[in-house]
Amino acid sequence: MHRTLVGWHHAGCQAVGETRVGSEEDALLSSEEEKNMALVRRFLEAQANADLDTLEELLAPDFVDHSLLPGQEPSREGYKQQVAEQIAALSEVRCIIEDQLAKGEKVVTRITWRSIHDRGEYFGLMPRDKEVVVTSMAMHRIVRGKITEEWGEGSGGALEVAQARLEQEVRERERVEEELRVARSIQQASLPKEVPALEGWQISPYYQPAREVGGDFYDFHPLSEGRLGVVVGDATSKGVPAALVMSTTCGMLQLAALALASSSPGEVLERVNEALVARIPANMFVTCFYAILDPGSGSLTYANAGHDQPYLHRNGYAEELRARGMPLGLMPGMSYEEKETILQSGEAALLYSDGLVEAHDPQGGMFGFPKLRALVAEHGEKRSLGDLLLEELYSFVGEGWEQEDDITLLTLRRSVFLS
Repeated sequence: MHRTLVGWHHAGCQAVGETRVGSEEDALLSSEEEKNMALVRRFLEAQANADLDTLEELLAPDFVDHSLLPGQEPSREGYKQQVAEQIAALSEVRCIIEDQLAKGEKVVTRITWRSIHDRGEYFGLMPRDKEVVVTSMAMHRIVRGKITEEWGEGSGGALEVAQARLEQEVRERERVEEELRVARSIQQASLPKEVPALEGWQISPYYQPAREVGGDFYDFHPLSEGRLGVVVGDATSKGVPAALVMSTTCGMLQLAALALASSSPGEVLERVNEALVARIPANMFVTCFYAILDPGSGSLTYANAGHDQPYLHRNGYAEELRARGMPLGLMPGMSYEEKETILQSGEAALLYSDGLVEAHDPQGGMFGFPKLRALVAEHGEKRSLGDLLLEELYSFVGEGWEQEDDITLLTLRRSVFLS
């Protein structure tokens, strides 16, 4: 830390220690060595006063700095740039020369730098309004009245800086934890508090974010004539941004579903898409599958905004519930294709997010759609389909797996009619 406190108001360089030339036995100062020491004192004072013009004057064109700070170039321009970058960080700097020794072309100076860190970032630390004290030893080589080389070592500030960094990291971690707590509460408020109870139907949701908060969501919308809106979606990204977009989308879907008398899935997605385009960041979007279930007839009318195709277990096969549509929030003026199917006694539809199919085993293999489809075809008649799929997932990824993405599963099953 040969040069860490520069760029200040009301600064100066004070000599309080002994000035020597050569060894203790030298009784007289040579005229040239006296000039060299005076030049170094002037140079240090220029740093303390952020006097870049004087630094330009005293540094030789071929100057080399042998004690570089992170990211610093060794040239004269790099030296001046490093000084200039610290101007915005510190104030009230004092340069105290504790001792100075000269021998030939070289001058060695022991310095104590004092300053207040109150302006800008300093060695990765934000302003703390605290005094920083650093002791440094600098050696300069002077040739024909110009400083051609500098070597430096510093001490005294390392422990203080390390402690300050630790304190800053603790504060940052507390801030992030508070943000996550707020985002988690927002997200939990957006998810259903309970699962609707429909006579003749079993609805089984599962939700597990990859982080404290995530972008997956599911919801239920009670509609007129006993119908139920069912939605599963996924906001791009992870963490707090995804959770906030997810919460916004959930609210818009609820409002759109209640506002539209026809309760058309395609119209709901169209309205939400128009609202989201103007309200979410340009690099984010939401995939969403929206369906309306008529419990009495078993009719399932649905539309899809770029989400993974759900599977319908029917007669020992897994059929895809296909419908065309772009993700929400990408571009205005989108329309969404609507389809309809009838769930018969014992049939089930699986809605899910890509966190399941995109999970990887230790060798890098992906769980994948073919595996999921085969499992739905083989076990779709079981009431515990969701639990079975999770068991297959954990067996596939092995112990020590770190969840890569949010996982959402939602099964709609029509009960078996007993005659």
